[in-house]
Amino acid sequence: MTEERFEVQRQIAAQPAEIFAVLCSPAGHVTIDSSGMLQSAEGESVSGVGDKFVVHMDREALNDFPMGKYDVTVIITEFAPDSHIEWTIDGTIQPPIEHLYGYRLEPSDVGTLVTSYYDWSRIAPPYREAGIFPIIPEAALRATLGILARTVQK
Repeated sequence: MTEERFEVQRQIAAQPAEIFAVLCSPAGHVTIDSSGMLQSAEGESVSGVGDKFVVHMDREALNDFPMGKYDVTVIITEFAPDSHIEWTIDGTIQPPIEHLYGYRLEPSDVGTLVTSYYDWSRIAPPYREAGIFPIIPEAALRATLGILARTVQK
């Protein structure tokens, strides 16, 4: 990890394919979000790099900037079935910020070792100079992994 990237891990008692299906689904993103910002989503499950879906957001959940409700487009930047998915967002703030979110999945004795990451190392200077990153804390990634586990474990 660096000062511009968080990575957290959790063993989840489910197979990689089950977890990956949640991560490919727009509704799955809303279901497992621990920040409270993701309100709903539109679009089909993603299946490759370049695929997109829309998420309806509410920034008031963080109570940090008065952005209220807005939409973002999730754009898949890395995709390896049942093992890796990564995305960036395009939305209200222009030019795009270019921060990345992602998950790596590795089969394990428990089921799957899930690594969640948030990377803001490529953000443009104006965003870096604003001193607002990271937008979400590392604890939010950990909490999302807990919700993911609860969602897929039987």
